[in-house]
Amino acid sequence: MERILIIEDEEKIARFVELELTHEGYQVEKAMDGRDGLEKIKTRPFDLILLDVMLPGINGVEVLRRIRQTSEVPVILLTARDSVVDKVTGLDAGADDYVTKPFAIEELLARVRMTLRKTKSVRNTMLTAGQCQLDIILRTCSVNGVDIELTKKEFDLLQALIENKNRILSREVLLEKIWGYEFDGTTNAIDVYIRHLRQKIEEPFNLRLITAIRGIGYVIKDE
Repeated sequence: MERILIIEDEEKIARFVELELTHEGYQVEKAMDGRDGLEKIKTRPFDLILLDVMLPGINGVEVLRRIRQTSEVPVILLTARDSVVDKVTGLDAGADDYVTKPFAIEELLARVRMTLRKTKSVRNTMLTAGQCQLDIILRTCSVNGVDIELTKKEFDLLQALIENKNRILSREVLLEKIWGYEFDGTTNAIDVYIRHLRQKIEEPFNLRLITAIRGIGYVIKDE
């Protein structure tokens, strides 16, 4: 179930949107100002944020800028301002979409569905484990935003481990996934490649990503 945060200081609007989103099957939380919204974002993950621009205290655009310092969660701005300059300002700050008040709830729900679909499409090509991120389409790897060059087998091994997070994969299973049935070497090959991955993605960043399970294999656990 997708989690949506509404940051809106007009209680009637916030409650109305909350009821409609809940009816559509979303899990919804509300914040009445930017500071409260930022605190909620720090403590738990959301799949989408509906953010009013005209908030008391910290305005919506500033809230969005602060969100973008640490998160790529999709954000739809809600505002009574409909000038081109205002829209451009919001989009340049990192908004994914922009809905002008007053809005038809059907349009807002459609924008929510569209934004979540786009996000899912991107996520399906990206794998993450802690500070490590893999793009399985471009076959790129990065840690803390730093690009890491991996060989084909190193990438395939890391991908298999991340795709099976919290599941221990034996050396035999990993050999089958990476090399196939034709491999005629020893299971020690997995240990060698794990060592290569540690040297590239763990040691330079002082990370512990891959856990060895003695006598069995390896696992990557959720943080």
